[in-house]
Amino acid sequence: MSGGPDGDGPHGLRTVCDLADLPFDQGGHLLVRRALTGLGPGRELAVTGRDPALTVHLAAWCRGQGHQVRPVDGPDGCGAPGRAPGGPVRAVVRRGPDGLDRWARAARAGGPSPDGIVASPDPGWGLAARGALVEEGAPAPGFDLAERDLVWADLAPRLYAHAAAAQWDPATAVPWDAPFDLPPAIEEAVVQVMTYLVENEQAALVVPARLLTRVHPHFREVVQLLAVQAADEARHVEVFTRRALLRRPAMGTSSAGGRASLASLLTEPDFALASFLLSVLGEGSFLNLLAFLDHHAPDPVTRAVARLAHQDEARHVAFGVAHLEHRASADPGLRGRLRGAVERRHDVLRDTAGLNQDVLDALVVLAAGSWEPAAVGRGHRRVQRLLADMDQGRQRRLVRLGFPADEAAELSALHTRNFM
Repeated sequence: MSGGPDGDGPHGLRTVCDLADLPFDQGGHLLVRRALTGLGPGRELAVTGRDPALTVHLAAWCRGQGHQVRPVDGPDGCGAPGRAPGGPVRAVVRRGPDGLDRWARAARAGGPSPDGIVASPDPGWGLAARGALVEEGAPAPGFDLAERDLVWADLAPRLYAHAAAAQWDPATAVPWDAPFDLPPAIEEAVVQVMTYLVENEQAALVVPARLLTRVHPHFREVVQLLAVQAADEARHVEVFTRRALLRRPAMGTSSAGGRASLASLLTEPDFALASFLLSVLGEGSFLNLLAFLDHHAPDPVTRAVARLAHQDEARHVAFGVAHLEHRASADPGLRGRLRGAVERRHDVLRDTAGLNQDVLDALVVLAAGSWEPAAVGRGHRRVQRLLADMDQGRQRRLVRLGFPADEAAELSALHTRNFM
């Protein structure tokens, strides 16, 4: 680019853009656009070049961009660019008014960092990157969870960073080849518990997978976190299934009451209520169960899968609690709706049998470690302690969300007997 502020370009123009041998459609338009960017509406730019097709391409491009173009030696107006006899193509481009620029009405989609998140992103931003300059005119995808307070938690960016760094490979993180030999009854108990865990983790996979498709991509950290959460659960399904079939050819039993309890999680459309029922109450209770299995695991493979799943579930619970704390700060009526969700689910499941008896018995066997009467008695007491620990954990999380202690105890008691 040549020329200067005193009009030392052709015909006294302030700026000259010389494309030399560069064809307009092979990058020359970038130089012209860059030169025009520094000019105000109505200002003129001389364009020169030796590409024979420059006249056609420059004229078409200017029409699309709202600029006027004329030959250097031609009359003012919108004529086609021309070529000086024996010399390079020469044309004058007059920058059009900003209102004709395709980007003149474009808007920034907030800022790229979490500090740039807006409360209610424009539906038309759609899949645009947060912080991008968004041109008008594209269709608006149907993301119904499009308000910050409906999905956000300030902890989400840090939790996603932790989740991305803490991913583990089932093939290498679990000592599948570790030698062990369990009595048949103990192995059967492990198979039954793993079968129960698989069906619960499948429900815990479906819920975040459904929710993330509804969240506006502007809240990308939440979308990413839910995607990793679904991936975590898929990995848990894999390792629990693989442990169940490690020594036996068949899975355990699945009760109708247990599946009814899990099915009730899938029917909750509200983001906050679904997070509450799944992550705060259900997965919160599973933290206790996985810690119990880690402690009483009869073999290194069972211990490893329980411990690895526990670290993932703790992150899921942390996001659920953080989101509901954020939501409650903006919505004083939230706690009433949370209570209503617990009560409705309790009423729906009132006539179900609750926890699969085979699962409860399997937990007693694992905690006992043998068939000695005294050992079985200890195993039973340990399972009762597990149930009490689950209840106390639910109450602590409910109190953290602002429920009075007596109400927290009441709501925890209404939670499904199926744990999840």
